[in-house]
Amino acid sequence: MVDSLHEPGLHDLGLTEMATAIADGSITSVAVTQACLDALDTTGRRFNAVVSLRRDAALEAAHQADQARAQGRVLGPLHGVPMAHKDLFYRKGEVSTGGTLIRKDFVAPVTATVIERLDQAGAIDLGRLHMAEFAMSPTGYNIHHGHGLNPWSADHCPGGSSSGSGIAVAARLIPAALGTDTGGSIRHPAAMCGIFGLKPTWGLVPTTGVMPLSHSLDVVGPMTRSPEDAALLMDVLTARGTTYREACKGSVKGMTLAVVGGHYRTQTRPDVEAALGEAATVIARLGVTLRHTTGPDLALAHAGAHVLMTVEAATLHRHWLETRPEDYAPQVRARIEPGLAYPATRYVEALAMRADVTRAWLDQAMGDADFALIPALQQGVPTIAETTEGDPAAVAAAIARCTLSTRAINYLGLPSASILCGFDPSGLPIAFQLVGRPHSEGLILLMSAMYSQVTAWHLKKPL
Repeated sequence: MVDSLHEPGLHDLGLTEMATAIADGSITSVAVTQACLDALDTTGRRFNAVVSLRRDAALEAAHQADQARAQGRVLGPLHGVPMAHKDLFYRKGEVSTGGTLIRKDFVAPVTATVIERLDQAGAIDLGRLHMAEFAMSPTGYNIHHGHGLNPWSADHCPGGSSSGSGIAVAARLIPAALGTDTGGSIRHPAAMCGIFGLKPTWGLVPTTGVMPLSHSLDVVGPMTRSPEDAALLMDVLTARGTTYREACKGSVKGMTLAVVGGHYRTQTRPDVEAALGEAATVIARLGVTLRHTTGPDLALAHAGAHVLMTVEAATLHRHWLETRPEDYAPQVRARIEPGLAYPATRYVEALAMRADVTRAWLDQAMGDADFALIPALQQGVPTIAETTEGDPAAVAAAIARCTLSTRAINYLGLPSASILCGFDPSGLPIAFQLVGRPHSEGLILLMSAMYSQVTAWHLKKPL
């Protein structure tokens, strides 16, 4: 386990708590921005969560936010609240590396739509956070910039590819961050670092101005300490007023939860299984009916996701693969290059069968239930060593286990949240996924909020 990360301070505040305190004058944006910058510059760098900080620009924006508040002007629901984000969200005129040497000097020509929406809501952008090279690792692996370190145990993976976002939010360095998810890249770090991560329905949140990996699978979503904080961010990211915050105020009594077996229990470790069972029991006490189901064989979904991701990634990377192959980590290049060999017919088939595979999953895994419970990680949090060292086949198998329960959800396009539900005997987080039908983010946030209100897992901090 790691030593104490930091003394409690303003950076420990959650997103909603911080926004409220700034709004009522209890704290200033300058003070909390300075606290978060300092925490990122010390603890954040210690755990390799930080790529670059916008210190001067952030403090100037915070000063302007405080001036506006003093004049009675409200900039938005995130007025003066500092955040930092994965290093693939573009800000015009600034470097965005995408975690790779190939883009180490890439200056963004545009600002990502989601960053513009955060700006318009009054948020302060502190800088860029660590990520896997080209968003191509579920563990936080980056051969160029070093591995991200889990704040619960520096020997273990923090999850990827949104590794820095998971580390910084879990370590209480910032209240929230954005991540992207193509096969689990929000949910992996959320699960491994013990925070809340929401993968929205494909297409719900704009991806314009975000470095792509696979446009048919990529989504942008919030990584926070609570579902309520994620709801606040979702309202801003989707420009839907207070839709998601209001959804968190409902009731789940009378709803139905499908506890899915089959594929999702093939490799589940006993302690993980026990934590998932207890989570389902807690949810049942909220007045939710449990229904045990067996989901369909996921071979088609996994094959479809593989074809879409590798073909679309290879299309984006073809020039660099031909001219700069040595600048890729071997692990990353090996995952992209197969996309150059698939025929166009295979790609079109993967697109064409998507709707049928999704219907089959919903029919068999969920039936008439409102949402489904599946593991986030069947085997728990892996060590950095077992995902980077030794026999290549064993390393590949360890990495593949991380995506057993997440990858197909992207192909299906469904919304899913990773929710902390316990800790293993080593003190590492255990999480479940709550999966819903398309555009049921409100229900997922409501159920997650209700679960969090009657449990205390999310209040525990890394030592």
